[in-house]
Amino acid sequence: MKRRILLVDDEPNVLQSIRRMLHGMRDEWELKFAHSGPEALDLLTREPSDVIVTDMRMPKMDGAQLLTEVKNRYPHMVRIVLSGHSDQEMILRSVQPAHQYLSKPADEKTLKTTINRACVLRGLLSQDTLKGVISRLDSLPSLPALYAEIIEELQSPNASIQKIGQIIARDPAMAAKVLQLVNSAFFALPRRITDPTQAVSLLGIDIIKALVLTAEVFSAFDKNKVDAFDIERLWEHSFLTGGLAKRIATAEDGDKQMIDDAYMAGLLHDIGKLVLVNSYPEQYNQVLALERNEHLILAEAEHRILGAGHGEVGAYLLSLWGLPDPIIEAVVFHHRPGLCQANTFIPLAAVHIADALQYDDNNADHDTGEKPARMDLEYLAELNLLERVKIWRDEYNLRVSGRKNP
Repeated sequence: MKRRILLVDDEPNVLQSIRRMLHGMRDEWELKFAHSGPEALDLLTREPSDVIVTDMRMPKMDGAQLLTEVKNRYPHMVRIVLSGHSDQEMILRSVQPAHQYLSKPADEKTLKTTINRACVLRGLLSQDTLKGVISRLDSLPSLPALYAEIIEELQSPNASIQKIGQIIARDPAMAAKVLQLVNSAFFALPRRITDPTQAVSLLGIDIIKALVLTAEVFSAFDKNKVDAFDIERLWEHSFLTGGLAKRIATAEDGDKQMIDDAYMAGLLHDIGKLVLVNSYPEQYNQVLALERNEHLILAEAEHRILGAGHGEVGAYLLSLWGLPDPIIEAVVFHHRPGLCQANTFIPLAAVHIADALQYDDNNADHDTGEKPARMDLEYLAELNLLERVKIWRDEYNLRVSGRKNP
């Protein structure tokens, strides 16, 4: 089935150029064009679309207003800004309704890749309702203590960009959002950024202040939503997984980009849990009860109650937000790495191992010493990495004991 793409711009020459550029996709995409926001909304009432790509500055209704309307009326749609302007006001107005941001003039490869990539994980989610909820998300709730800490620092007359970066780097929700923004075309960086501390430094204190204090992109998690869900435990596990994945990637002689990707993927691997808890609190209480009462793994309980697991949900959100493929790959497959066709060591392997080591340790029967089989040994054998398991266990023990690696 063809994907339906709606392109909106008040300049006829721009639309004509895009029409010619994407002519080769006519067998895969059904393209529609509109010259204004109202015309686009009128088209959508008659012909729904999968993706909307819009200019920002248009008369009567600008791109931010249009995407806000689309977000409310058609939450399942992928929303992309394509603009030649990148002033701070426009960034702040589009940061919530837009999933991704491209700059004019967009080249053919970038436009095709962005649209395809934003849609690629839709098949993982069978429920349209869940797709709509994820697509509507502006942000995710943060650990209350870290949220309070960043508010206090931003309101300080001597606010430190370094300290702000360190706070954000410790929180999966805040880190994901700043990476979405810093890797957008607004900033035209020569390479992708996966270090949240570096991302904060590049964005600058004024934009971070505006995101937090004005646009209210970050928020504190409401602990009363799901009684049995422990966000502090999730934060601790995510932070530990990221650190351990980074150590494993380093031990395997990964380059700097792989090491950064492994850390970030580890930090974000369970971010789908935040999406589900925040969006479906009552059902998630049922998930946790089912997991406990029937001794299921959490992902299976999530599938039974909600129709999708936190890996697919998290990966879908991060894909919409335009995060790098190695991170998305690690998030979606971190419990089932064998489903990925990679035959070399990649960030997914580091995250799977780091996550499995913690699970095995936390769920071991300490009376008998028996450990559950969470690590996918068949996957590791295919990569010829089984002999490295003992080394990684040592890395884990060093991490949890707080000792420095000699």
